[in-house]
Amino acid sequence: MSGDEGQAFPVYVAVIAGLLFLAFAYFLVGQAALTRNGAQTAADAAALAAAQDAREQLRDGWNEVILNPGQWDRFLQGEAYIRASACQEAEEFAARNGATLNECGPLSTGEHGFKVTVRTTGRESHQATASAEAVLEPLCTFDAPEPTSDPLEPTPDPTPTSPDEGSGEPDEEPVVGLTCAGEPWVIDPDRPSLPGATELFRVRLSN
Repeated sequence: MSGDEGQAFPVYVAVIAGLLFLAFAYFLVGQAALTRNGAQTAADAAALAAAQDAREQLRDGWNEVILNPGQWDRFLQGEAYIRASACQEAEEFAARNGATLNECGPLSTGEHGFKVTVRTTGRESHQATASAEAVLEPLCTFDAPEPTSDPLEPTPDPTPTSPDEGSGEPDEEPVVGLTCAGEPWVIDPDRPSLPGATELFRVRLSN
């Protein structure tokens, strides 16, 4: 019997060693997957942060020219923002998620948005790289109303008024023709305002 036990002992050692090796391999695979997931989370957060910052810039700039529809085009198209500022926001969000921002640029698809690449921090053997794209979709259209009078028709002479009449400035007309997220929006010149940022532009991760 003692001979059988002696022969079985190396087998036990081999089995235990094999199990330990498998456990270590599974640990490394799990750790690598966790690192990759962390890198992708950081990339997604950075791309979304850049697009959301651009959206806020667009809304703020649009508010500055809200009563001048002739200057709306670049805001309607989602172009009037500073990319460097949006990418700085992406860098901050990457850092919050344990990564550094390696790239922040436009989308190659022609859509408005950002493509970012990040790399996780920590030991080099435990680092991972991931990329993400966030799209900035304009949700508004503007159809300027047709003029109510023929510009070639002579303007009639104004009706004489007494000194006490007509001294004030004429009231500005509300700005109509703006539609955002499928809803018409009238801008009151006395209290001008735009829809919320989420109604002006949609931000999403690209598939």
